Amino acid sequence: MIKVGFIGLGTMGRPMALHLLAAGYKLFLQDVGSIASELIAAGGIPCNSAKEVTEQADAVIIMVPDTPHVEAVLFGKDGVAGGISKGKIIVDMSSISPLATKEFAKRIEALGADYLDAPVSGGEVGAKAASLTIMVGGPERAFNTMKPIFDKMGKNVNRVGANGDGQTTKVANQIIVALTIEAVGEALLFASKAGADPALVRQALMGGFASSRILEVHGERMVNRNFDPGFRIELHQKDLNLALEGARSLGISLPCTALAQQLFNACVAQGGRAWDHSAMVRALEVAASYQIAGK
Repeated sequence: MIKVGFIGLGTMGRPMALHLLAAGYKLFLQDVGSIASELIAAGGIPCNSAKEVTEQADAVIIMVPDTPHVEAVLFGKDGVAGGISKGKIIVDMSSISPLATKEFAKRIEALGADYLDAPVSGGEVGAKAASLTIMVGGPERAFNTMKPIFDKMGKNVNRVGANGDGQTTKVANQIIVALTIEAVGEALLFASKAGADPALVRQALMGGFASSRILEVHGERMVNRNFDPGFRIELHQKDLNLALEGARSLGISLPCTALAQQLFNACVAQGGRAWDHSAMVRALEVAASYQIAGK
């Protein structure tokens, strides 16, 4: 059983690391703050730097918020790059820029290690349930080595291509999620304003062609007014920024993605940066001067 490093032990990283500890992996841990006591109690070994983690582990997993954070973990002072030796595997499970990912991979491979980008979908609920979707880009040999480890954290694990393709797949995922949240919000707003019970409308739609996981989970959030974060608006904004920046570089138009981002911006203007992304419906409600309400 290979030794694993885990850097970034926040909302997502902590439960993911706990699953690996429960599976019997020896885990070397590092975070910007102190390591959670539950991780240490489960056998995790705290390290003082990303470099130290990398020196001790055969494979290192990174789970941090954004592109600059990944770059700092990899190449900053006492970073991963300083602890690399030939044959190690570096895995970034954050959601970051596909273009930056390709450059990071080249720099890590030049040091003798394999690099995988393996962003996830499923949020905190999926991380805790070990049911994440994991989208992997990078060498097949490294993927095959890491697959048993990925399987301890997720249920839908796929290698989708070369380095950067995992991040591209995650951006595509976030486009679909954002646009579906917007569609569900419009539909329930329309139904409620027209006098129907949105909870019953949602229940009826769940049995038809409009059914989706977002209608199931986020439609319920909208009806029940539960916007405590599972996945924060500010994080989805970051992902849509990656989509729109990528579209600009590719010379294509993503008009509905741009609209979804503007609706998120409107939520942030109302103080909703940390609301769950299902709260996009609040921007639609403001525009309509009407709030979805069950009967």
